[in-house]
Amino acid sequence: MSSLPFICDYTDYPLIPIKFFYKSKETPVIDALLDSGGDFIVIPMAIALYLKLKLEKAGQVDTAGGAAELFKACVDMDLLDETGKISYKNLEIHVSPRNDIPVLLGRCPIFEDHEIVFKKHENHVLLYQMKKE
Repeated sequence: MSSLPFICDYTDYPLIPIKFFYKSKETPVIDALLDSGGDFIVIPMAIALYLKLKLEKAGQVDTAGGAAELFKACVDMDLLDETGKISYKNLEIHVSPRNDIPVLLGRCPIFEDHEIVFKKHENHVLLYQMKKE
């Protein structure tokens, strides 16, 4: 585990500031919700259209809101804090046709790559990057 954590402040929900990149386009900073119940990263269709992502059908998945047809694409993504960033290149994400959902950061790869500590009473979430073996 790395010695210095990646620190994000939050009030009500564990939100991580992120940016997506695809070819020459990039999003503004987006507050993404850490989602331990989700398997992967899911974004609303509006972001995919903004980035002009090349979408492929990914099939139907069961969600808390019922079954949903998802698409998939690859993007670059940065997690941001006050001191730096953690970058992911050519990351497979899923796209929901719905635009009323937040960006969801599921277990793959965020929870797999980090030890995550929630300090609710200090309003912080800490991500300790795990060393790759």
